[in-house]
Amino acid sequence: MDPSSLLNLQGKRALVTGIANEFSIAWGIARQLHAAGCRLAIAYLPDDRDRTKTKVTELTQPLAPELMLPLNVQDDGLIAAAFAELEQQWGGLDVLVHCLAFAKKEELAGNFTDISRDGYALAMDVSAYSLVPLCRYAKALMTTGGSVLALTYLGGARVIPNYNVMGSAKAALEMNVRYLAAELGPQHIRVNALSAGPIRTLASSAVSGIRDMIRHVEEVAPLRRSVTPVDVGNAAVFLASDLSAAVTGQVLYVDSGYEILGA
Repeated sequence: MDPSSLLNLQGKRALVTGIANEFSIAWGIARQLHAAGCRLAIAYLPDDRDRTKTKVTELTQPLAPELMLPLNVQDDGLIAAAFAELEQQWGGLDVLVHCLAFAKKEELAGNFTDISRDGYALAMDVSAYSLVPLCRYAKALMTTGGSVLALTYLGGARVIPNYNVMGSAKAALEMNVRYLAAELGPQHIRVNALSAGPIRTLASSAVSGIRDMIRHVEEVAPLRRSVTPVDVGNAAVFLASDLSAAVTGQVLYVDSGYEILGA
């Protein structure tokens, strides 16, 4: 079979979460999925004045999203409503992109022993647990199989200065990917994670020393460069396509090879 036909996502229906601005990794993923032919539904975090909706709608307008869905993963009612709208409008789903993470800024610096109970619970809820209810609803819509993609980082496998509570959350997220892959595999639903190298985004700016982390990757990674949201988006297209039909439960590193180094 022609590999180009396997990479073609024409007509595939994808829900993308986590777009905040033009620097978001989720934005890079959405752009590349659109370029490969995906139909897009974009989830945004609702607020009282609809400022986020307006911003994300304007940003994603060139991608012609078919649905704009309010989604707060700490609100079970909004999760249910979003997937009910997907079912009503599309009748199914092929790709779910989970690019959701949050921690209090004070939990991303200083001593790990100073992490608060509330801060730890919040990071786990938004960054790790949220994948579970999203998959619970998505599996009912992926009647002919599908692909679930989560976004992680090396700090979930190794100690990264100041990553702190988010390291625990990403470790939990990666384990969730494996358990979900085992459960959903018989339905031909693949669940994988993309581990991106450090990229300056709205979320990563809360991590103390992020610019130094990026410079370090550029200096020592095998490819001697940092990565971009588009790099991650290209890997997402692969995992969303039939070229990855036998790949599930994996963490794919998109970090210029930094992960293979000892330090």
